[in-house]
Amino acid sequence: MSDFPLDLPSNWHHSHLAQTDSTMLRLRDETYAHCKEEFTLLTADYQTAGRGQRGTSWEADAGLNLLFGFLFHPTEVQANHQFYLSEALALAVCEALSSYADGFSVKWPNDIYWHDRKICGMLLEHDLQGSYIATTLTGVGLNVNQSHFLSDAPNPVSLRQILGHEVEREALLARLLQAFERYYRQLQHGNSALLHAAYMRHLYRREGMHPYEDAEGPFNARILDISSIGMLTLQRENATQRTYAFKEVRFVNPPMEEYSI
Repeated sequence: MSDFPLDLPSNWHHSHLAQTDSTMLRLRDETYAHCKEEFTLLTADYQTAGRGQRGTSWEADAGLNLLFGFLFHPTEVQANHQFYLSEALALAVCEALSSYADGFSVKWPNDIYWHDRKICGMLLEHDLQGSYIATTLTGVGLNVNQSHFLSDAPNPVSLRQILGHEVEREALLARLLQAFERYYRQLQHGNSALLHAAYMRHLYRREGMHPYEDAEGPFNARILDISSIGMLTLQRENATQRTYAFKEVRFVNPPMEEYSI
């Protein structure tokens, strides 16, 4: 293990690895199964098998970005309300980044964008017990100090590219986790409506008509709502409505020029 100092509350257990395959995979190890703290956080300088949504890869140079996951046991969160946990994490990332610059939003379901560029991706996996969530695992990749990207990802950006200088990763992560815990307590206290309203306010392309594409082809639509299980409802220009699961519809983005410093 290498050093990655974080000033966290006593209810967080933190471990750091110089390299791992995936923080989400490692958190399923027996090593982390019996931590007494409420949250078990694992950070890494580099991942050899970092994942995006549904098997896509995540490009991140060693020691430049935030690659982390954490495990916790949600209190009385029903399985059909699991998307509220995604909302809490997405809002936390967006809030932490917004302390550095403007222009961040949450692209459904839980990517973080700066204008039309992707700065963060995340995954959440839930183990169920009956109709409730027993364990939640998160995995987050956040572009912090990377100056250029070599993969064929269409629109990546880093905080360094936005600001023109490097950022202390530890300070950013501490802000992010503090924000997540605040949103999570809001959910625990029965304020899911407030959480959801905040998520909707921060949505990418929240206002107006925008281009999308589904199995039937391209169309323009506006976002109406997102359900507690993460289904997206769009209203087309002809006023018809349709609800989509993730990967059933695609945001059509404008072409991007190379962005590096």
